Amino acid sequence: MHAGVPPVAPVELRPVRLGLVHRHCQRLGIETPEDLVSGTKDEAVAAVLALLDLLAGEGSANRFEAVVEEARRQGVTGADLRTVERIKRLALGIQARLERRQQWSAALAALVDTASDLASPHTVEDTLKIITRRARLLLGADVSWVTLPAADDGALRLHSLDGHVTMLNTRLRLPEGAGLAAAVLAHRAPLWTSDYLTDESFRHAAELDQWIGAEGLHAVLAVPLSRGTAFAGSLHVADRSVRHFSADEIALANMLAEIGGVALSRAVYLDETLAEMSALRDRLSRAEADLADARGLTEAQGALLALALDGCAPQLLVEECHVRLRAPVLLCGPHGTTIAAAGDLSERGEAFARARKAAGVLLDPAPVLLQDGIWSVPVLAGGHPLGVLYVQAGPAPTAGTAELLRYAARVVAVLLSLQEGRGPVDGQFRDELLEDLLISVPRPRDLLQRRARRLGIGLDQPHVVVIARVEGGAQAHAVSRASTCARRLNGLQTTHESDIVLLLPGTDPGAAARTVHDELSSLPGGPPTVSGSGPVSDPGAVLHGYREAARCLDAMTALGATGTSASTHQLGFLGLLLSDHMDADRFIQSTIGAVLDYDAQRLTELIRTLDAYFDTGGSPTYAAEQLHVHPNTVARRLERIGELIGSDWQRPERALEIQLALRMSRIRRVLREHDEPAGGQDA
Repeated sequence: MHAGVPPVAPVELRPVRLGLVHRHCQRLGIETPEDLVSGTKDEAVAAVLALLDLLAGEGSANRFEAVVEEARRQGVTGADLRTVERIKRLALGIQARLERRQQWSAALAALVDTASDLASPHTVEDTLKIITRRARLLLGADVSWVTLPAADDGALRLHSLDGHVTMLNTRLRLPEGAGLAAAVLAHRAPLWTSDYLTDESFRHAAELDQWIGAEGLHAVLAVPLSRGTAFAGSLHVADRSVRHFSADEIALANMLAEIGGVALSRAVYLDETLAEMSALRDRLSRAEADLADARGLTEAQGALLALALDGCAPQLLVEECHVRLRAPVLLCGPHGTTIAAAGDLSERGEAFARARKAAGVLLDPAPVLLQDGIWSVPVLAGGHPLGVLYVQAGPAPTAGTAELLRYAARVVAVLLSLQEGRGPVDGQFRDELLEDLLISVPRPRDLLQRRARRLGIGLDQPHVVVIARVEGGAQAHAVSRASTCARRLNGLQTTHESDIVLLLPGTDPGAAARTVHDELSSLPGGPPTVSGSGPVSDPGAVLHGYREAARCLDAMTALGATGTSASTHQLGFLGLLLSDHMDADRFIQSTIGAVLDYDAQRLTELIRTLDAYFDTGGSPTYAAEQLHVHPNTVARRLERIGELIGSDWQRPERALEIQLALRMSRIRRVLREHDEPAGGQDA
């Protein structure tokens, strides 16, 4: 319901002279309408004067009409009345122009205030917020926003909404060519519509229409927002009622957009400048940190090298590394033996060695992350592994720390080389040591062990003997590769009676033989024949291990197994015969040990079933009769035996070894049963 018009006070029309009208017109700055008032009645002149008074006093439009009505009541008619009405219309026109000028002056003042506000430094986001807020207030609109192209794909998106009452997709993306923003972009000129959703003169966007509908918007004005000569976006103002924007309003919005474009350019430049300054500060900080790291690295390198050249103990050098790296440090030999430690890593050397081997980084010169922020760096001298340095430097050490890790490993290598006598004649010392271990003339055991320790080898630790026989004239290449392999595995290598002999740390001769075989297989002339024996843990046992491996190699050649690798243990009962130490227990365990263990754990009779099966010529039926069980029971037992020792256990060669192992096991059991009463009698 709208409020009514308030009553108009009556206007008193007094007789006046034409000169008084002239003075009023001069005060108002308008030409005296002598052609309108000359010859009129005093009542008409009084009405004209009243209209001029209202014009001068900025009276309301209904009071102008009241003057005309009063003139009619005073008897003004005909031409005089028409004159008064014309004066009313002129006065109202003058008043409207004055009001428009006042409104325009107020708008320009607000625009100047906006320009002053935007002249202060602002970020891009703050600048856009100022532009949209001032645009909404300046035009008396309900909602305002800015549409800008996205930096990544150039799609137009809404930004900095002001006056909105919903949060429906306030940063929505407009399809290409859709909405007033796209039309403004195409025409580079202001565009408006009195009712957006019903206007079909431009392409609509579903999401934008949904948002405009949710806001209840109708009239929308869009003006281009430029940065210099480049299009930067568009400024929008919208009303929740149908509205026709005037030329003055469009001009005001356009001027605000021009001022906003200049401010936006400055804000973008300010943001870019601040970003560049921040980047420069970061670069300066990094440069200062790098310089400090470089100085610290140089100082640490000098301190470590001075200790090494002074011939300090490895423990002292490792402790210095611990101080310089600010982290626990562990120095181990090639196979995990702890040489020196500073920190809480001293008990983990063997586990780290296994981790390095599994990762295949035994000779990788770069630091390698193993676990729990622990890095390993090989200690190398001329490609030969002297040990490994483990440092708990965290999952992501700095570049300076990584460089110090590598340098520390090199300094440790220098120290160990000086202390262990490694040099150009190291290979000759290794060859001579293994040759002395293979001759039949005994050498002092302590002397051999001291020589081995100088080379970083402990002869009291388990080692295996490997012999490689190469055909096809590739002996020289094979010797070179075997020497490299021995150095890598921290072993010894020499040539003895035309065969290549290696003494390698470990307890599995079969695995060592395979390693050497793989190392030499790519040589011209075909793969070598490689045998292994051991392990041995005494200098005097090396010769026996060599002889056993040599017999194994001859047996492999006689059996036509050239070009392969094997150990005496892998040859079954033949290996038992070839061995210097006929280890019957080991043969039995390797052949039928799984079945014996199963019987002991489950209280089954698989061994008895095997005996019956072979005694009856391999017949499950006859074996069942001998065991007094059903044939199906024998069949199930034989299946279980196959699962335990392999499905090929009935092949002739396997069956022969199994029967031999069964007989030896039975004999061993009888002998032990015979010894027990005797032992009790002695007691």
